[in-house]
Amino acid sequence: MPEMPNNANADFFALQEALVGRYSVHQEIGRGGMGIVYLAHDVSLDRPVALKLLPPALAAQPGLRDRFIREARTAAKLAHPNIVAIHAVEEVDDFVFFVMAYVEGETLEERVLARGALPPSEAARVLREIAWALAYAHSHGVVHRDVKPDNVLLDSETGRAMVMDFGIAQVSEGPGMTAVGEVLGTAEFMSPEQASGEEVDVRTDVYALGVLGHYVLTGRLPFQGSTVAATLAQHLTQPAPSLTVVAPEVPAPLARIVERCLEKNREARFDDGEKLAEELSRTFGERRVVPVPLRSFIEQSQERFKGAGGWAFFGLYFFVLSVGAALAGIPLASAMGALFAIAMGAAPVGLLARMTRALRKAGYDRGDLVGALEARLQARREEMSFELGAQKTWLDRLGYGMVLGGLGAMTLGTAAAAFLDLSSMPGAAAAGIGALTLGGFIASLAGMPLAFLRMGHGRRLPGERWLKFWKSKAGQWFFHISGLRLERPAVTPGYRPTEMLIGTAADRLFEGLPKETRRELGELPAVIRRLEDDAQRMRRQMDELDGLVEEIDATPERGDGGERVELRADLEKARSQAHARMTEAVSALETIRLGLLRLHAGEGTVAGLTAELGNAREIAQHIDRLVAGRHDVDALAPSHEN
Repeated sequence: MPEMPNNANADFFALQEALVGRYSVHQEIGRGGMGIVYLAHDVSLDRPVALKLLPPALAAQPGLRDRFIREARTAAKLAHPNIVAIHAVEEVDDFVFFVMAYVEGETLEERVLARGALPPSEAARVLREIAWALAYAHSHGVVHRDVKPDNVLLDSETGRAMVMDFGIAQVSEGPGMTAVGEVLGTAEFMSPEQASGEEVDVRTDVYALGVLGHYVLTGRLPFQGSTVAATLAQHLTQPAPSLTVVAPEVPAPLARIVERCLEKNREARFDDGEKLAEELSRTFGERRVVPVPLRSFIEQSQERFKGAGGWAFFGLYFFVLSVGAALAGIPLASAMGALFAIAMGAAPVGLLARMTRALRKAGYDRGDLVGALEARLQARREEMSFELGAQKTWLDRLGYGMVLGGLGAMTLGTAAAAFLDLSSMPGAAAAGIGALTLGGFIASLAGMPLAFLRMGHGRRLPGERWLKFWKSKAGQWFFHISGLRLERPAVTPGYRPTEMLIGTAADRLFEGLPKETRRELGELPAVIRRLEDDAQRMRRQMDELDGLVEEIDATPERGDGGERVELRADLEKARSQAHARMTEAVSALETIRLGLLRLHAGEGTVAGLTAELGNAREIAQHIDRLVAGRHDVDALAPSHEN
């Protein structure tokens, strides 16, 4: 959580005050034509959410207010893995907003702008997932009408594409779709019928997805005029640029699918998102999604251990040198050679053990790693067959020849120097042995870039040996040893409860105040810690009470059940009290954070914040009294067991 939102103003403070105790608003993360999106925390459910707000100035206009609410209600009906879920639609004071799942990641637009066009295999996966989302919406009578990269989120953990913002979607009341004569949407992604104000149906989304597909595969829009009218005219009159011409690296089957989506005549397009998704699946097959920690481990291991063969050779080289020096009666050289040999062997093993331990700490087992490697190799085989072909070239053979020949010459020269008496040999012979060793070393170094540059042409792909190792008994043993005495985290990596997030932000804001102000508010850090502890105690108490209720529900009824009902009611009442106290503690923390924000913005006073601290102490005392009376609740458990 940042120390202070960069847009903290009167509207932000008013919004947070209206939602205090229910949602903790952190920062603005997006802004569109119909709303402002904030990152927030749901206090009761203790989870991050995205809160989309219709600005009060627009909410005062009945037409816009109704359209905004229609967007929420339309999207809230759609529950699909590739659609951002809507949790709630609410109106509080002058604020109209809906709460949706927070997806940590980036929009498809941001991804293309930052790193350029997507690789064809990744683009096919993203298009298929968007098509799945649209197919589900179409089956429920909903046309999105604004499919574009800004409305597609890519989950940072899995890479999954998720469609959002059904802000101008239309709900079908029957076989027909949408009204005639209304032009809504984004000009660059409009279908010809949408641009001309004709009747719109599901094939309009198929066309927009074709525009999106062209964009993610090339990094350029197929239609873009100097004005909105000029762009719409291109959609109506000009064919889309051929993908096979502007992006020849795109596989022909994928290019044909995108170009079919972009047909001017809607009858020539795919009938709906489902048909499009089926064609993409049939052409490119399923792709296993590899989580980020596994992808990182695979990439780093392949990169860092690319020269493992060289390490092994030099380890053997120094071992031979050590043995030769020992036989020649040079103990210092022998010891140094042995030391280098051990180092060359221990360094990669230690590095791999550290990486494997980190992977295990993240919660992944050997089966996850093997599955990820298999998925990665399958995708890489397809890419390599397209990019490089299967035959070795003279460049490959030259590189491998230089490496192997150089290492052989180096070994031969080193062995001669170790076992022959160079002092009794002619100078030319001794110089020849030295030249052989040095020349072999130089040749092997010069050949390595060529060999590794084209190693994909070989029969083995990078990662195949790793897969074989991790599937073997040795890999199983190594994975087990790397995780000894390692406890898996009790919570998801990076997780912190809402009260901890708010408290940390308040601490940072406090540290940013002038020294004199911090002195006047000297008790503030202690109050923050107490509220954090109280909120966490209440959460734990709620969990315990939930467990007791579950035990009661799972126990067979005996007698008339009256005592059981009364006991359950008492537990639920205690749980409700704990929830209320937890909400009070989090609300007090949020109020303190807002007071600190106001001080930074020049809108608050120390006296006002001091008063809030007094209220926070009273809340903490209420919680202490509740905890002190917990023995009454604990007494319920034995009576239940009996």
